[in-house]
Amino acid sequence: MSSLSYLVSDSLVLARRNLAHVRQIPEKLLDVTLQPIMFVLLFSFVFGHVIHVPGGSYREYVIAGILVQTLGFGLMGPGVSIATDLGEGVVDRLRSLPISRTAYLMGHMAAEMAATALAITVLTLSGLLVGWRIHTDIPHAVAGFALLFLFAFAMLWVGTLIGVMVRSPDAVQGFAFMVIFPLTFLANTFVPADGLPSALQDVSNWNPFSAMTAAARTLFGNPVAMPEGAPWPMVHPVVSALIWCAALLALAIPLTVRRFRARTTG
Repeated sequence: MSSLSYLVSDSLVLARRNLAHVRQIPEKLLDVTLQPIMFVLLFSFVFGHVIHVPGGSYREYVIAGILVQTLGFGLMGPGVSIATDLGEGVVDRLRSLPISRTAYLMGHMAAEMAATALAITVLTLSGLLVGWRIHTDIPHAVAGFALLFLFAFAMLWVGTLIGVMVRSPDAVQGFAFMVIFPLTFLANTFVPADGLPSALQDVSNWNPFSAMTAAARTLFGNPVAMPEGAPWPMVHPVVSALIWCAALLALAIPLTVRRFRARTTG
């Protein structure tokens, strides 16, 4: 077998290890199953009749925001798992086996992408139940889901980077709620940006979560509620979202690999 074949084989073994934990502790899937459904129902039925969205219904407007928020918080999965494995010596035990250290990271990523696929499926079905629809053609719809998976992939690498940098799983959760939580609300995820104070509108218009959400709405044919005099990222949300994803991946992947090697050497 070639070195690439060994890497793929080892990665799949470690991915199955992570998925086996889900069978033993099913509540690990709450954040990609019941929690997204709860957000869809709460925002659709609590705010659906009181928030006006130009060009369409609030239910069709908000689903893309919930998708992007859920994928953003997806960074906690790999971050907590890797921080736990490093703290409990699991990685040290794996180093005694004839496997590639890169396979550990790839196995984690494969398992987390499987969870991401489940989250997107659950949210899509939930959205359809409350009235969300895709109004574009099949190529645009496929591009919309592909962009969501790319964003999720980038956020998982950001979470992995955080996991190899911190010394406890609690720090990963603290980062998510101190940074990701406000970013998802200071954006166009749940309300149109023109309803925010002027200073916060600038934050929203240049927020990567806003670009990602506006791109998904554009590709799915949902209301975008573009603010008057919107800056370049909002006028070209798909290109802007691709740039953000590429920048996050270009930054997170090499830093993660370097930091992981530093923590597992010696």
